[in-house]
Amino acid sequence: MTNAPATTPGRSPALMLTLATLGFAVNFWAWALLSPLGPRFKELLGLSAGQQALLVAVPVIVGSLGRIPVGALTDRFGGRVMFPLVSAATIVPVLFVGLFGQTSMVSLLIGGFFLGVGGTVFAVGVPFVNAWFPPNRRGLAVGIFGAGMGGTAISALTTVPLVRAGGAAVPFLITAVVLAAYAVVAWLVLRDAPGRTVATQPLGARMAAALRLPITWQACVLYAVAFGGYVAFSVYLPAYLQTGYGLEQADAANRMAGFVVLAVLARPIGGWLSDRVGPVPVLTGVFVVTAVTAGVQALTPGLMPVGTIAFLTMAAALGAGSGATFALVAQVAPADKVGTVTGLVGAAGGLGGFVPPLVMGFLYGRLGSYGLGLALLAATAVLTLALTVTAVRALTARRVAGPVGSR
Repeated sequence: MTNAPATTPGRSPALMLTLATLGFAVNFWAWALLSPLGPRFKELLGLSAGQQALLVAVPVIVGSLGRIPVGALTDRFGGRVMFPLVSAATIVPVLFVGLFGQTSMVSLLIGGFFLGVGGTVFAVGVPFVNAWFPPNRRGLAVGIFGAGMGGTAISALTTVPLVRAGGAAVPFLITAVVLAAYAVVAWLVLRDAPGRTVATQPLGARMAAALRLPITWQACVLYAVAFGGYVAFSVYLPAYLQTGYGLEQADAANRMAGFVVLAVLARPIGGWLSDRVGPVPVLTGVFVVTAVTAGVQALTPGLMPVGTIAFLTMAAALGAGSGATFALVAQVAPADKVGTVTGLVGAAGGLGGFVPPLVMGFLYGRLGSYGLGLALLAATAVLTLALTVTAVRALTARRVAGPVGSR
């Protein structure tokens, strides 16, 4: 266990948490740049619905799988090295897409592939923040850090207006400048927590050990549904609202931003509640609400008010579930494997966000309706609820009872 002291010369847990959250938001802003422009690329390049879905999903899957090695590297080298490194590396694909990559589907896929680097920053922040706070405050701290996923809202709100006002390259150039500024600040100011547990095993051995932990697999499933659902809607909701409800691009992007903001605000609440009542009760409520709201939306109700209420309620549940999942990881995972476990769980969450847009696009192309895709989400939430109240509850109870029984 790593209980960092409250302060060190010139550094405090609050400052480190603030800078980590800012880094998460900036990198996620870059990671999500293609999503608001999906309808524009579809029109300019004559893309099919499936091609548009693939275009916005590629950064998601790359950013997700990339979290596995990045999380393991963070266990070894710490966030002080990895935050500026990931941020600086993300500048390259941002500039490529902004200046050269918007002329063909192939160039956009290449740029989107490397934009995925920005999505790996999540696996840097969780172990970094975790080491700065004592166990009874980690749920809230990691939940606050997780609110950095609101970087996708920045992208949703600013990308299309910036393109209209200044041209196709403008949002990418601005994002690159912000990334560069953050990388410099992170290198100068960030410090790893005193007493941080440094992983010394080889990467392969640490990965194998993490894969043998029950918490790894259980949290992977929980996060694939909670965060994966959030990611799926944050990247695909504009297309869904335009196609299913006939909204204009700007209106659809603004509504998607509302979904994202609510999920972002709910994430630290999920962590805070987990610190007080435990992650399992929070996750139980999350998946009940997700199943109900997805089931309602599967019937394709009118957007006002039923559809809007269903989506916003779902956003709050998915955000709280994302926070509660990593409160669970912080509570159960060994201190020297938090980064490795986080990488694997984060990858599962991203993969959970990669599959639904492809399924939704495919089903709409075949059936002319999104109803079946949302019904599948409701069924998945029910199955995840069953896992939560059985295996996850039992594992958490054993972990809590373990230290008492060993005295």
